[in-house]
Amino acid sequence: MSKLALVTGATSGIGRAFAERLAADGYDLIAVGRDTGRLDQLVEAYPDVKISAVAADLSTLDGIRTVAGPAAAEPVDLLVNNAGVAHYMPLAELPADKAAELVMVKVLAPTLLTRAVVGGMQQRGSGSIVNVGGMIAFSGPAPSSVMPRRAVYAGALADLLAFSQTLSAELEGTGVRVQALLPGVVATEFHTRQGLDLSAIPRMSAEDVVTASLRGLELGETVTAPGVEDVSLLETVFAADLAAFGGQSPRLATRYLS
Repeated sequence: MSKLALVTGATSGIGRAFAERLAADGYDLIAVGRDTGRLDQLVEAYPDVKISAVAADLSTLDGIRTVAGPAAAEPVDLLVNNAGVAHYMPLAELPADKAAELVMVKVLAPTLLTRAVVGGMQQRGSGSIVNVGGMIAFSGPAPSSVMPRRAVYAGALADLLAFSQTLSAELEGTGVRVQALLPGVVATEFHTRQGLDLSAIPRMSAEDVVTASLRGLELGETVTAPGVEDVSLLETVFAADLAAFGGQSPRLATRYLS
């Protein structure tokens, strides 16, 4: 019996690479995207694969419900929350509708789609959830001279990281795996749609990102950073997080005392 994967943002970039790899690996697919023409092209490219194309805009509640329905009804083995938008600009310059779109697509949609599948996965004792974020999740402490300001985007990716880590702990022992997939700059249309020319910057291929994700699931990683060779860097960050969390006290810290 074929396994079933649901991939959002499946018509381009990392999502398309996931769809192609999983189709080649024998998965049936629920492919989600906004571009109906590209969804049709995906289906036509794999005539021997059972692909259910779902046209939905995950920046709307109606769009999320359109996907959450089949996600809850079908025995999804792998959920890839990949859909994204890149509104790179300081908060004061970010139009309210674009801020809402970003939070809906990268925070609310992954939350509700994960909620739709996780109960069935627990009952079956298996399943995997991949939340595609980015290394920008770690960029909060960077000064403006180092990183362009994009508070909402960075915040959304940081949410995906914490959500994945905490959910992984919640699901310990259930057979359900959760992964935060955090690539760096990837060679896709993602940045060109925002008018950014990154052709001179070394970029990872979407296919390599998918390879890292699938191998990371095999390795039991909760956080997969495809371009980070020294995994101890990630371990140091997470150990510091827990040290700060554990270092709190009900007493006011002395630096706040006059």
